[in-house]
Order: sequence, then C-alpha cells, then structure tokens
Amino acid sequence: MTTIPFSRYLPFLHWATNYRREDLTGDIMAGVIVAIMLVPQGMAYALLAGLPPQVGLYASIVPLLIYGLLGTSRALAVGPTALVSLLVASGISGLTTQGSGEYITLTLTLALMIGLIQLAMGVLRVGFLVNFLSHPVLSGFTSAAALVIAASQLKHVMGISMPRSENVFETLAYALEHVSETNLAALTLALGSIIVLWLFKSRVGRWLKAREVPPHLITPITKGGPLVVVAVGTLLVSAFSLNISIVGTVPAGLPPLTIPSLDKLSALLPVALTISLLGFTESVSVAKALASKRRDALDANQELIALGAANIGAAFTGAYPVTGGFSRSVVNFSAGANTGLASILTAGLIALTVTFLMPLFYSLPQAVLAAIILVAVTNLFDLKTLRHTWRYSKVDALSLLVTFAAVLVLGIENGILVGIISALVLYLWRTSRPHIAIVGRVGETEHFRNVLRHEVQTCPQVLTVRVDESLYFANAQFLETYLLNAVAERPQVKHLVLVCSAVNFIDSSALESLERLMDELRSAGVTLHLSEVKGPVMDRLRAIGFIDHLGAQHVYLSTHQAMLELAC
Repeated sequence: MTTIPFSRYLPFLHWATNYRREDLTGDIMAGVIVAIMLVPQGMAYALLAGLPPQVGLYASIVPLLIYGLLGTSRALAVGPTALVSLLVASGISGLTTQGSGEYITLTLTLALMIGLIQLAMGVLRVGFLVNFLSHPVLSGFTSAAALVIAASQLKHVMGISMPRSENVFETLAYALEHVSETNLAALTLALGSIIVLWLFKSRVGRWLKAREVPPHLITPITKGGPLVVVAVGTLLVSAFSLNISIVGTVPAGLPPLTIPSLDKLSALLPVALTISLLGFTESVSVAKALASKRRDALDANQELIALGAANIGAAFTGAYPVTGGFSRSVVNFSAGANTGLASILTAGLIALTVTFLMPLFYSLPQAVLAAIILVAVTNLFDLKTLRHTWRYSKVDALSLLVTFAAVLVLGIENGILVGIISALVLYLWRTSRPHIAIVGRVGETEHFRNVLRHEVQTCPQVLTVRVDESLYFANAQFLETYLLNAVAERPQVKHLVLVCSAVNFIDSSALESLERLMDELRSAGVTLHLSEVKGPVMDRLRAIGFIDHLGAQHVYLSTHQAMLELAC
C-alpha cells in the first residue's frame, strides 16, 4: 500500500524541512517588495470594496500567513484584488448601506462562505468546475469590470459625491452633468499620481538599466511607485491643507478577532459562488503560468484548500475575501520568491505597518488611492484577446462581446451569468451542426480525406462519411438527417461506412438515432458499417447490444480495411 506523504496536505512541511540557505535572500527580497506594493494597494482596494482602509491591510496578514503554509505555488501573492473588491461591493451594497456595521459583518460572512466553498471544492477535488468559465468569457468579464472599476473611481478623481452605480453609462452621465463641481486639487493630485505611476511602470526600469543599476535594485525601485505617490500626496495635503477627501484616522493595531454572522446566507450565495470560481480561476491561471517557468508542480485542488483556508482566516480576523493577484504574483516571482516564507514575511511586514505606522496615513488623499486603482486595473482590460479570438473564432468572440456588454448593462453578477450561459449556448449550437465530410482514398494509400479538399478515389456503391464530433442529443438528429439525405441522393449506394475516428462519446439519444438510422437504411437496401471506433465507445456499444444488432462483421478497425472487405 502506498503511503501518501503528509506534506501533500501541509506543503510547508516540505519546504520548511528542506529549506536552503541560498533561498533566504530571494524570499526576503520578495517579501519586502510585495509588502511595499500591498500597503497602498490594500487600502485602495478596501475603499473600492466599500470598506475602511484598514480592512485591506487586515486582509494582507492572516490570509497571507495561511496561504504561505498551505499553498503549493512558490510565487502566488495572495491578498486583496481589484476584481474581488468590485464583486464584494456589488454583492453586498444591494443588501445594506456601505460603511455600516452590517456591511462589514456581511463582508465577514461572505469571506467565510467563500472559504468554505473553496475548501469543499478542494477536498472533493472538483476544481474542474472552473472550466465552465471559458477564456473569452473571462476576458470579456475582466475587461468590462476594469471599466466599472475605473468609473467607480471618478468620484475620488473629481473630488465630488456620486451615487453608487454598477452601470458605467449612468456613472459617466452623472460625472458629465457635475463636471463643473470638480475639485481641482483632487483632480491634479489624481492625474499627477497616474503620470508618476505610469512612469514607474514603463519608463523608470529602462532608465535604470541604461545607467547599469544592479538588477536586484531595479525591481524594488520600479515597484515602489505606489509608495512614492502615497508619500508625496500625503505630504502635499499636510503642507498646504488641501480641501480634499482624505483617509482620516485609521485604527492602529493588529486585526481583531471577529465572528461572522449567519444572516442573509441565501442572499450572499450567488456572489460567494461567483467570487469562489473567479478568484480561484484568477489565482490558478497566474500560478500555473509562473510555475511552468520554473518547471514546478502545482496541485490545483490543494490551491483551492489553501485559498479556502485563507478566506476563512480573513473572516475571523476582520478582513474580507482574498485571492491571488496577477501583478503582485509576477513581482513576487521576479523578486525571487522561492518558498511560502516570502508570503509569511509579507504578512509580518504588513502587521508591523498596522501596528506602528498607521498615523502616517491620516492625510492620505483618496484621489491618490483612486489613481493607484486606475493604473492597476489597466492590466484587466484585454483588447489583445478580443483581436486574437475574433481572427480565430467569431463564435468565441461573440461570447466575449456578449459578456462584456452584459456586465456593463446588467451589472457584475448578472453579466458573468449571462456570459457563462451564452458560452454554453454557443457551444451547443456549434456542436449541434458538426462538420461532416464524405471521404475517399488518397491515391494508392490507406489514407481517406474529404472529397472537397483532396483528389481522392471513391466507389459508387460505397458512401464513406466521417463525422468530426462526439454524438449526443444536440447533434444526433442532424447527423441522421444528413446521412439519410446523402444516401437518397445516391441511388447506387449499397453500403454506408461511418468513420468514427473523431467520436469520443455517444450518449443515449445518439444511440437511439443510430439504431433508427440502421433500421431505415436496411429497409432501403443499404447496409451500415462502422470504422475506427474508439475502445471506450466500442465497449459501450457492445454492452448495450448495438454491435450484436448491427453485426460484428460490419465493424472495422480501419476505413482501409472496410474498403477492402467491400471490394472497393
């Protein structure tokens, strides 16, 4: 009997007991750099979620510690993200007022529900459910979400009060109507911060490389942009007493122990399921991409367990839902993270920040935090995928565009639901009309190809047809009608050979259709033959008695063999 190592369920046992001294430098560097990024980002994302800024920092302590112990990715940086923050605000704002005690309590409940859902998915090993979120749907959703997030920050950029709305068009219309009320100080700070962040993101690294700055210094400098704009913005407000919205008093101290409420579970379930699936998809996609660069193994189900435990930890420490962030994970990887210790060190530095440094953020302008969010969500807008998908498959591009439009018009949760349904409907439509080819022999070879694409030899009395799709309820009738019409158009045909090389599955509806087809062909004096039937499909056909009904002598290993037997 094989013994499963305990470290499979507690990955930290593996790296902790085999820790190498040469890994420590990379872990420390990554932990420090990610912490520098996460302090301003955590506060900004918390405000995006409709929560006090300290909640974003709380979400960057215990959840990171738990993931560092249980996660299998060496590079994934867990914490608050723009997408999850938007979903939290979308899911809870309809139930209570932002900023109220009930709002915070429901956020804790949501984190607990997400944690339990992800934990259960990991234990039951059903991570495959995220496959229902196709890449075009995800791309359409994230691109639309980027616009929704950007629109939600206009009130801070312009320095005016705006009613909350997930409808981008309503938000833009309101902003245009009240543009004369814009606070110029807030607008100037926001635009200046955006320019500085963009320079750090796209220009500073090149400038440093040109001056031969050591590579190990370039990463922390280029990723320090958010901290620079926070420091400068705070100093400007303090020095000139600018009349703009600021963060204000942020409670110092470690996260409090909290108890989630069990109220409104049914109302929170849709957004909990959405965040569970989207959060895991976002996390595992970036984790896999980074793991492949180091040829690391990644256990998707253990990742679900780790993320679930991290969210449960968030629920009991005054935080809100977390997931793996793309940009921070890339930075974590580039900075040299080698083990979960990097995540643990980040958590420790955030804990020190909330304990000793919170008074420094009193005069932090919300316009600066809005700028950080706006620059961060530019990575979510995915025009490249739309161009690529449009060239390759108009159907997939349609599901992307439907999702994009639905999110903008119907809102976040309804939009992603419409996207998933549209992708499934388009898949059913596409597979309901499978590609079917009449084939013939290529020269003197044993190869058979489409008569419309190649010069081939055919026999008048034998019709050889290849179907390029598994057979199921949606396409069974289409195939049956096609074959009967093809035979009717060729009175000389005595044999129909159905090439099943692309058929991986035949459901019960398709089986009934094949049985009916066989009987109708017999009554017309045509014999049905099968060739290149795959093993699992053949096993099912044998078990149900279809092969006995058809006749085993009418089933061939290859199309070539069928043609020889039929003297063609």
